[in-house]
Amino acid sequence: MSSGGGSRRKKGGHEEHEEHVNHERWLVSYADMLTLLFVLFVVLYSMSNIDKAKFAELAAGLSEGFGATSAAFQGSPATLDGAGQATTVVPIDPGINPGEGGDGTQNMTKEQKEAVARAVQAEDRKMASANAKAATKEAENLKEIEHRIADALAKAKLLNQVKFTINERGLVVTIVTNEVVFAGNRAELKQGGRTILNAIAPTLAKLPNNIEVDGNTNQLKATVTYYPSGWELSAARASTTVRYLVGHGLAKDRMSAVGFSDTHPLIDPKDPRSVTMNRRVDVVVLTTLNAEQAALVPAAAGNDAKLHTGETTAEANAKAKAATTESSTGSTPTTTN
Repeated sequence: MSSGGGSRRKKGGHEEHEEHVNHERWLVSYADMLTLLFVLFVVLYSMSNIDKAKFAELAAGLSEGFGATSAAFQGSPATLDGAGQATTVVPIDPGINPGEGGDGTQNMTKEQKEAVARAVQAEDRKMASANAKAATKEAENLKEIEHRIADALAKAKLLNQVKFTINERGLVVTIVTNEVVFAGNRAELKQGGRTILNAIAPTLAKLPNNIEVDGNTNQLKATVTYYPSGWELSAARASTTVRYLVGHGLAKDRMSAVGFSDTHPLIDPKDPRSVTMNRRVDVVVLTTLNAEQAALVPAAAGNDAKLHTGETTAEANAKAKAATTESSTGSTPTTTN
C-alpha cells in the first residue's frame, strides 16, 4: 500500500538529490580563466621578442647621429640601404663591470698607449698655440682701436681726460667723471662729458664690436640725494651715456648699460686719488673671442693691460720706427763690470 508522502522520484525511477545539483559549474569558469591567462602570456612573450637586426641599426644610427662610435656595435650600417644587416655584436667580457668606465686603452700595448698620449699632448699644444695666436691678434686689434680713439681725443685736446686698459673683456676706455662728465649725485651729462663722447663716438660707431658702458661710484659714504643708493646712481649714469652714444650714431642693439656702484674700484680705496679716480664711466669695446682665448689677452697685451694714457697713431709709428732702427743697427745695451 502506497502512501501520498514519501521520497520524490524522477522519471525512470531514479531518486533526485538536491545536494548534487550544479556543483560542477565552477570548473567552466576556472577553465575560461586559465585560457585567458595563457593567451595573455603568449601575447606578452611575442611582444618581448626583439628584432636584433633592427635594434642594431637603431643603435648604430643613434651613435653616428651624435658623433660617436658605438660601444657595442661595429661597422657603419646604413639604415636606409639595408647595410645594417651586416652589423656584428662585439662580445663583452663577463668579468668587466659595465658600470666602471675606462679610458679605452686597457687592451693596448705600452707602445700604443704612449702613442695615444703623444697624440693628445700634440693636440693640446696645437689648441694652446691657436688660442695664443688669436689672443695676440686680438690684443693688436684692440690697440689699433685705442690709437684711433686717442687720435680723436688728442685732436679735441681731451686725451688727458681718458685712460685705457686692455683686459679679458676687451678695450676699456675709462672716463673719470670728477665734475667733468657728471655733477655730484647727478646723472645728467655735463658739457665736458658730451665733448668727450662726441670725440669717441664716430670711432665706436664704425666698429663691429658690442659696447658696454659701466657706471661706477667712489667709496665715500656720502648721502645720495636724488637716488636711493649708489646702485641706482651708477646705473643711471651708464644709461645716460648709452642713450647719448645711441643718439650719435651707435646702433642700440650693440649697446648695454651696467651699474656697479662702488664694487669695482679702479684703484685702492685707501689711496687718496680713489675719491676722483673710482668715480667714473667705463666704455668697454667687448672682445669677440671665446672665454678661453679672451683669458690670454691681458698677457698678450703686456704693459697695455695696465691703466695707461692712450697712445696716438703718430706715437705708435714713431715707436715702431725707433725699434726698427735699433734692430737694423744692431745696437745693444752697454753693460759695465
